[in-house]
Amino acid sequence: MIEREVTVRNRAGLHTRPASMLVRTASQFDAEIFLRRDGYEINGKSVIGVMTLAAEQGATLTLLVEGEDEEDAANAIADLFEDGFGEEL
Repeated sequence: MIEREVTVRNRAGLHTRPASMLVRTASQFDAEIFLRRDGYEINGKSVIGVMTLAAEQGATLTLLVEGEDEEDAANAIADLFEDGFGEEL
């Protein structure tokens, strides 16, 4: 299992477009992917779950990935956060 801290960098936070980007990316992998914030854990392959985190710019989330392709999945998702989901930082 990989556990990694990620920070929401884009100004608008995890609104609909970045949430769907995250879910599309997560769904490409067999690994189980979860995001945790303030003790609340959601499935990273669920748009509704991701949106319920209400993660604003600067929010720190814990990325949890477990499975055969966990390393690739964790890197791909962390890259989305690092890049600010292609939005203005």
